[in-house]
Amino acid sequence: MRILRALVAPLRLLSRGTDRPAPQRLLARLTRQAFAAVGGCFIAVFTATAHAAACPPSAIASLEKPGIGLRNGIDRGLLWRIERDGRTSWLYGTLHLGRGEWVRPGPTVQKALAQSDTLALELDSRDDATVRALSQPADPAAVARVLSGERARRLERQNAEACVPPGSTARLPPILQVTALTALAARADGLYAEFGVDETLAVSARNSNKPIVALENAADQLRWLTGGSEAEEAEQIDAMLDELESGRLRGQLKTLADVWARSDAARLARYAEWCECLNTPAEQRLMKRLLDDRNPGLADGIERLHAGGRSAFAAVGALHMVGAQGLPTLMAARGFRVTPVLTEAQAQQALPMPALAAPEPPARKAVRGGKNVKGQKAVKGTGQKATAKSGAKPTAKAAAAPKGKAAPRAAPKATNSKVRR
Repeated sequence: MRILRALVAPLRLLSRGTDRPAPQRLLARLTRQAFAAVGGCFIAVFTATAHAAACPPSAIASLEKPGIGLRNGIDRGLLWRIERDGRTSWLYGTLHLGRGEWVRPGPTVQKALAQSDTLALELDSRDDATVRALSQPADPAAVARVLSGERARRLERQNAEACVPPGSTARLPPILQVTALTALAARADGLYAEFGVDETLAVSARNSNKPIVALENAADQLRWLTGGSEAEEAEQIDAMLDELESGRLRGQLKTLADVWARSDAARLARYAEWCECLNTPAEQRLMKRLLDDRNPGLADGIERLHAGGRSAFAAVGALHMVGAQGLPTLMAARGFRVTPVLTEAQAQQALPMPALAAPEPPARKAVRGGKNVKGQKAVKGTGQKATAKSGAKPTAKAAAAPKGKAAPRAAPKATNSKVRR
């Protein structure tokens, strides 16, 4: 399947609550860590807790590497403005893996998000229905039928190489147990699900109390991924294990991330030339399910939001944006005026955050021996001092009077608004 699986159908789960039985809480946590998508095709990411030196660092630990830190956001990804009925909405092609320095959106993306009143995602990871759908244990009999013999041993070897604790994903559906491994190769290149673009947009929206709407549901996404039969699922699993064992997946994921980061819509639209993801009938069927069969439903959801009076910022995987069946084309056919905003390859360079201005030093009190200077008294409740005769605040010169000398008197007021010297 090559990087086809790195391009469609995010299934990001965030466990909620602690009232589930311990095994179910564990499954929910593993599922949350297992699912992420890149640029439009499904990539599940299992973030294993690894202490061995040979294992890649965690997302948080990766931020400690030299050169990684907070930076000014720069524009990445694919963005279109769509207009109809006097309102503006947006289409944004995302990458569901990311780097630490990508967390801050660029100024164009930030402005478009700020001008929208609703964030539309494929799935809302905090939605209760999504959590329930993705935390249900798989049928043990189905798992045993699909993951048996040499296929099970291959999966076990790949789990060990990826530092996934033995048995930690055993209750997930078979397709997800394998898919959970496919993005782990990207960790070596600094790409993590925790820094996924859609998730950082969701955080930004929640911080500004912006509503989040899901355009799809988790049950449908699972069905699109598996194909609805154990035979199809087993064929996909074998292809995914081939990708992992060959070692080619890491380079493909890095290429995909670089294409997305440059906003290179033209190269992404030619993914069939370089993704190695349409070589078999099974891959072609999967592509049809994950793109052509889903795009009209995504377009329906975006159109409903816009027609209902909302200005929507629709953020979905970037492969949903390209080609004759891409969302910009579908929205234009529905009467929207579609304008490219970020679609051309850009040579981008992240700039360090500007240094914060040094705070103003507090005014020094003129003191002598720990007592008020002669001729001054404290102003009650302010911590400041005024001269006894005029009541004026001390001048800077007075405040800085050297120890052992009285502060000079404040200059008298002049009737012509000029200070006499």
